[in-house]
Amino acid sequence: MTARRLPQAGPPLPPVAITTVALFLASLVLPIALSGGAVYPSPFSGQAAIVDYFRDNRVPVLLMALLQFAAAPPLVIYTATASVRLNQLGVRAAGTAIALAGGVLASAAMALSALFTWTLTRPELLGHVELIRLMHDLAFITGGPGFVVPSGLLIAGVAVPGLLAGLLPRWLALSGLVLAALAFIATLTVALPALSPLLPVVRFPSLAWIIFTAYRLPRRRLPANATATS
Repeated sequence: MTARRLPQAGPPLPPVAITTVALFLASLVLPIALSGGAVYPSPFSGQAAIVDYFRDNRVPVLLMALLQFAAAPPLVIYTATASVRLNQLGVRAAGTAIALAGGVLASAAMALSALFTWTLTRPELLGHVELIRLMHDLAFITGGPGFVVPSGLLIAGVAVPGLLAGLLPRWLALSGLVLAALAFIATLTVALPALSPLLPVVRFPSLAWIIFTAYRLPRRRLPANATATS
């Protein structure tokens, strides 16, 4: 008798998650090293500092755009794989669709932010202060709240069924719910720039959460008496 083969749930989650996070972190660290310590400016910095940074650091900015754009496709793969795996684990709630939608939106926002950043390397644009400010603002709004808020949907869509169905450790699922709540609060940064420090507070723990979840989300449901409770 031929053993019944389990349906494939996509590629292993850990390498996909690590690839996404590594590319994104590299997009922040390598440009600083390449520019001799110059830090990507906040859109709330002075106009002269913003304009000078982009005019003086075309290659680091191009590298940043490339790496962030490259990080977007693995995030879609992670999202689709996690969503399918939840379905195969018996989750039939809306959480899987919410996770899928949130991950796709977050990936699209990351890609858009990278493309807006790419325009800031074009010599034709760098001669116009108004265009520099416009593209910089668009890169921020898409890569800041545009990324963080949908990533909260991705995390919530995995954390809620992970908690209710016992698929994730309780501490991991609850921390995901906290991050998702903070991500939704980050919506206010669109109207209240003073809350913009909340964006990195949510972003970096969320990236860590994605990696932890990649390792802890099971491929198949264990019997109730064998399910880990930690």
